Amino acid sequence: MIRQFELVEAVRAYDPDADEDLLNRAYVYSMKAHGNQVRASGDPYFSHPLEVAGILVGLKLDVATIVTALLHDTVEDTLATIEDIEKHFGKEIAFLVNGVTKLSQLELQSDQSKQAENFRKLVVAMSSDIRVLLIKLADRLHNMRTLHYVPAEEKRKRIARETMDIYMPLAERIGMHEVKDELEDLAFVQLHPEARESIVSRLNFLREQGGNLVKPIIDELREVLQEHGLHALVMGREKTPCSIWRKMQQKNITFEQLSDIIAFRIIVETEAQCYQALGIVHGTYPVLPGRFKDYISTSKENNYQSIHTAVIGPSQNRIEIQIRTKLMDEIAEYGVAAHWEYKQGAVHDGHQYRWLRGLLDILENAEDPEDFLEHTKLEMFQDQVFCFSPKGDLITLPKGATPIDFAYAVHSGVGDHCTGAKINGRIMPLRTALENRDQVEIMTSKNQEPSPTWERFVVTGKARASIRRYIRQQKRHQFIDLGKSLIQKAFKHEHIPYSDKDLEPGIKLFDFHTLDDLYAAIGEGVKTTNELIRTLYPAHVSDKPKKEDQPKRKKKPADDALALSGLIPGMAVHFARCCHPVPGDQIVGIVTTGKGVTIHTTDCKTLARLKVSPDRWIDVTWNAKKNKEDDHIARIELVVMHQPGSIAAITGVIARHEANIINIKINNRSSDFYDFTIDLDVKDTEHLSDIIASLRMLSRVVEVERK
Repeated sequence: MIRQFELVEAVRAYDPDADEDLLNRAYVYSMKAHGNQVRASGDPYFSHPLEVAGILVGLKLDVATIVTALLHDTVEDTLATIEDIEKHFGKEIAFLVNGVTKLSQLELQSDQSKQAENFRKLVVAMSSDIRVLLIKLADRLHNMRTLHYVPAEEKRKRIARETMDIYMPLAERIGMHEVKDELEDLAFVQLHPEARESIVSRLNFLREQGGNLVKPIIDELREVLQEHGLHALVMGREKTPCSIWRKMQQKNITFEQLSDIIAFRIIVETEAQCYQALGIVHGTYPVLPGRFKDYISTSKENNYQSIHTAVIGPSQNRIEIQIRTKLMDEIAEYGVAAHWEYKQGAVHDGHQYRWLRGLLDILENAEDPEDFLEHTKLEMFQDQVFCFSPKGDLITLPKGATPIDFAYAVHSGVGDHCTGAKINGRIMPLRTALENRDQVEIMTSKNQEPSPTWERFVVTGKARASIRRYIRQQKRHQFIDLGKSLIQKAFKHEHIPYSDKDLEPGIKLFDFHTLDDLYAAIGEGVKTTNELIRTLYPAHVSDKPKKEDQPKRKKKPADDALALSGLIPGMAVHFARCCHPVPGDQIVGIVTTGKGVTIHTTDCKTLARLKVSPDRWIDVTWNAKKNKEDDHIARIELVVMHQPGSIAAITGVIARHEANIINIKINNRSSDFYDFTIDLDVKDTEHLSDIIASLRMLSRVVEVERK
């Protein structure tokens, strides 16, 4: 263990003005508070906060952070309270200790929801003060260093998985690559011990066989730079076993096929010398195409800056080279802890980080902690692309991101009202995958709202969470409107007076909080109108016989049917894929639990097989004006002669009728005929009939039928 005077001297070595008395008091307070407590290793428990403080001293952090590290477990594991901490050490340290303590209280829960809730609290805490995250990372690092003392294998693997899923990417996000690499490797030991052992043994073999290879490469690179008048520090660094293993998996290659197990680093004084060194290296050695990246002109979100390239270097070895200044190297290794503003105590607020603000946006939009954890994993785990706004602002996104992701990264309001996008000045589909250096201009309209289909192709957690939030809100509004309509129709049919006041007893009887909750439950199919009537008016239905059989469909007055007006398909109303109803068809609705109403044509063969209680059948009608404005999917089947130009002739007819092909499928093909299924966007049955009639006029079309 670090002795008291050693800790104080280590802090004073980089901060001569450090509050020595505060450090001494914290050391003694923590040691006394933990008393005779011991860890799984048998060491005194006090050794843990002391080691955490030692890790943070190594990062040269401020006194408040070191003191918090010494005290971070006192509130959770001893009789000390936050009030005691504030009394003895002040509000700032009490705030930090409280932030770390709240995170620890759920940490050892194995339940997925508890882990998600823990991560949610971590994001909230570190958004208030990034030092909370630094202390938490140091705490996790020491726990991982001693994880082998935990006897239960299942618990070790769970902690290692949580480290790999959450803490490792967070360390990378704030640029602390040294901490990230160690966390990753310690977790790798527990999760994939055999793979790690195999890679380590191969690395040891390479060191024995080519132990003299690294030094000659370093010497030659240094000499080449000196010959051109550039003095630089050149070093070689072996990649971690886990990063090697991951690259083997991603590229589906063997260990022998890896060309960059050792990365060589050139450290110079100035940014201009970085580009000078790049020119010397590229002028001396053949460059490997596709491996050049300039993170100096466009730094990563965690402020990482470096030039990456790969060449066929000395002795025809394929080598990876990183070129950076001393300051860039320090930031690359220690991230936020290396920032001079941070060390002067000027910057602690976590909101300065765009990625962290993105996590807070996801937190605001997520329905529950598990939803939040899912989206943030999407946000943190993917490779990045760097895009620009028309004004030149840099937006960093995961690989595969689309203009919709870009729009939400700019602002939630921009995403919600996005109507289209220009990529490098050209209008492109919203599902287009963005590439490095793309300039993206988002077009918006106040009348535009998020489309549920966007969720199929967005990749960022923020975009997905925002879209899901909109869908949840709209679904609820739709279910409320639908439920209200269903209740009104049912009460009218049963000749029962209807008013909001008459329904209020149902709120308590069904254990809801508001009348809207009741409406939504009816609209969503969780409760039925018959259940509501039986509950509120038992005498009204007690003498009626039960109907077990499927009801016979009969035409009802138009005003007794539910009009499909203002209900968004895919939310409260779903059109059945078995019969693809379109305006003009006679239709019926089936209330499906959790989905709302599914619309079928009255002659749909599927209805005969549906075993649905009679009270879930409802009469519905098309809203003529509303549905004339919308397109509906219809399906047709064709038998066509196998001749050149047949498909072109069919699509030409469909285009002339201003219909859009959604999907086309060849079901069967012979030497003479094709069997097709085509899904079309049409206005109504009349529009569909015109298309079918025109298709039948084609000589090469043998048969056309609506399915």
